[in-house]
Amino acid sequence: EVQLVESGGGLVQPGGSLRLSCAASGFIFSVYAMSWVRRAPGKGLEWVSSIDSGGSSTKYADSVKGRFTISRDSAKNTLYLQMNSLEPEDTAVYYCAKDYCGGAGCSLDYWGQGTQVTVSV
Repeated sequence: EVQLVESGGGLVQPGGSLRLSCAASGFIFSVYAMSWVRRAPGKGLEWVSSIDSGGSSTKYADSVKGRFTISRDSAKNTLYLQMNSLEPEDTAVYYCAKDYCGGAGCSLDYWGQGTQVTVSV
């Protein structure tokens, strides 16, 4: 059974930092690309960042580029999101998700339960 469990969220002041973790199990972590997606209050899902299976290629949404860093540790089956210079607009529930690419294209086929990040004074 695929499981993705996020942790590391919390309340932080503007300009602060947090590191999110996502513990993966039930699949061969090192084979799949992984992503972070967030949902702000009253808004839809927003893709944040992705990393390839080997960890050598990363992509970021323009809204977080230069402030967030995605990484992975395949020895620990864990995905990370280092978030610096946090802004109130970053307040959201953050989800990690497993990428799947097949003949019809790529999608996110498994999601964690999410971790709340609140940026406020």
